[in-house]
Amino acid sequence: MKRDYYEILGVAKNVSEADLKKAFKRLAMKFHPDRNPDNKEAEEKFKEAKEAYEILADPQKRSAYDQFGHAGVDASAGMGGAGGPGGFGGASFADIFGDVFGDIFGGSGGGGGGRGRSRAQRGSDLQYNLDLSLEDAVRGTKVDIRFPTHIACDECSGSGAKKGTSPTTCATCGGIGQVRMQQGFFSLQQTCPRCHGSGKMISDPCGKCHGQGRVQKHKTLSVKIPAGVDTGDRVRVSGEGEPGVEGGPAGDLYVLMNVREHSIFQRDGNDLYCEVPVSIFTATIGGEFEVPTLDGRVKLKIPAETQTGKLFRLRGKGVRSARTGTSGDLLCRVTVETPVNLTKKQKELLSTLETELQQDGVQHSPRTSSWLDGVKKFFEDMKF
Repeated sequence: MKRDYYEILGVAKNVSEADLKKAFKRLAMKFHPDRNPDNKEAEEKFKEAKEAYEILADPQKRSAYDQFGHAGVDASAGMGGAGGPGGFGGASFADIFGDVFGDIFGGSGGGGGGRGRSRAQRGSDLQYNLDLSLEDAVRGTKVDIRFPTHIACDECSGSGAKKGTSPTTCATCGGIGQVRMQQGFFSLQQTCPRCHGSGKMISDPCGKCHGQGRVQKHKTLSVKIPAGVDTGDRVRVSGEGEPGVEGGPAGDLYVLMNVREHSIFQRDGNDLYCEVPVSIFTATIGGEFEVPTLDGRVKLKIPAETQTGKLFRLRGKGVRSARTGTSGDLLCRVTVETPVNLTKKQKELLSTLETELQQDGVQHSPRTSSWLDGVKKFFEDMKF
């Protein structure tokens, strides 16, 4: 007794045509004889799935099967009914199979070579690496860039054929750009080996572009760089890439940013850092210090007893984000500078100051004392 066709394909009775194809495709790929040589069981399952699909994919036969079961379709087949030999209105199973697997092999579906795919192709994208100063990256700018690209050959108007001649239709694929190969039940479509998918042949190529239909040229373009860009950011210029093929759209140009190192500032995201050298006297008794920002100079108040490494934050003096519009901060790291090139008298004055500091009974160097206490404890804990 024959198995239920829906059960064979593993689908419900209300299955759509698309899901029916998917179910058959899955079984066909699994049990096809080419994939299972000398496997009788797989061959039988493939034939079973093929028969089920041929019946259920035909609306008339499916309706008859739903009403009368196997008797309905067996009778129709015996009378040479609407489907004719092999079902599907006389189409060969190879054509059916080619339709099912068209999405895998790139075919157009249907028998007889089909309609072929459009040969229009989008042009390639281009990338230009742009070096920027930190100031230009932060404020934004407009730059002129010059880069190599391809344009349609003016000698042959992009046809690739010598002036006065035209490309001819490829005799192998008939201008479709693909050829069909039959392998048992499989019907495969492949790129035409003669015209390489173009569908055309050029017997007398253009001397300027050598049959390519386009030539290389350097192009100059003005590009607006938005404020706040950073290294690794890209600016997309639509339609300024390589031209399309066979009427396809042009690609895009991507301008990749590389922000050069700055002599004063270091950038971390939207924040800027800078080192601020302060004299030992200003750090000790306090004072004001003039620091640079990208918007000009500002006064930075240095409190008394400031130590090396102290960070002062100037809010909003960093980089304005190109994405969020919020501004980062400028962080000034203090470096207390020891005086150099002292005279003998200056050294004596500092020595006198040090003696007074040691004798007044006040702790003037808390970090030094803490560090010395730690060293002392370290040696006491050591076991020799």
